[in-house]
Amino acid sequence: MSVFDDPKIDCHCHLLNPSRFPYAADAPYRPEGAEIATAEQMNHVFAAYGIGHAVIVQPNSGYSEDNSCLLSALDAGAGRFKGVAVVAPDISLDRLAALKARHIVGIAFNLPLYGPRPYLETRRLLEMLAELDMFLQIQVRDDQLLTLTPLIEASPVRLLFDHCGRPAIDKGLEQSGFQKLLSYGRSGRGAVKLSGFSKFSAQAHPYEDASPYVEALLEAFTPLNCLWGSDWPFLRAPARIDYGPLLKLAETQIPDASARRQIFWDTPMRLFRFGDQS
Repeated sequence: MSVFDDPKIDCHCHLLNPSRFPYAADAPYRPEGAEIATAEQMNHVFAAYGIGHAVIVQPNSGYSEDNSCLLSALDAGAGRFKGVAVVAPDISLDRLAALKARHIVGIAFNLPLYGPRPYLETRRLLEMLAELDMFLQIQVRDDQLLTLTPLIEASPVRLLFDHCGRPAIDKGLEQSGFQKLLSYGRSGRGAVKLSGFSKFSAQAHPYEDASPYVEALLEAFTPLNCLWGSDWPFLRAPARIDYGPLLKLAETQIPDASARRQIFWDTPMRLFRFGDQS
């Protein structure tokens, strides 16, 4: 069976609709042109490629802590979509619980954009996420994960790692940050998204230099804790990216149909509990 026939959940995509949901005045980046991604456009893409559900990640670009665009899509999706929000570190438990009630499954930390400093004093936020059984979604690059290690290892919060951990491609599999990420996989602590290759690969599609990292993650996390995400609509992409070739690349990276079924469907269904409300 072709990857286009596989049941699929896209575990990392974004929505940006400034004509309906204006960008924040202090947004660190203001997507435009082909980076604009409305819920209607997303639904067209998903229909074309057979995407059954999705995890929509609040972009720091454009919106930062204003989750209005994301929440509107989640409300309209009636359980088909889940979301990862961006919030202030001092958010209250009641407000966090209200987000969960609207299909938010986690909160995002973006160290490549903001550095580690804003996240080092978030112990209470992690406590609340653990209490609500929500995810801490972490995007890091190079060895940034090491700076968060004391914080996340002092908490039982569920961990979700973005974009293969964005290793420094020229430093090899033994680099400290990537080895720490693999250790979380081997211990069963968290899940990882096989996504965002253009964010760390030094090559064009099919990102062959990323293959050893993907293979190592598949071995450490196993398909039971690996997810696939497109990163649509590909903000700040260094070159053109299209949805179909990314799916074909996943078919090459994960040639075993049963493992692909696990990663594309069974694992995200279990982790994000789509069946509970879909």
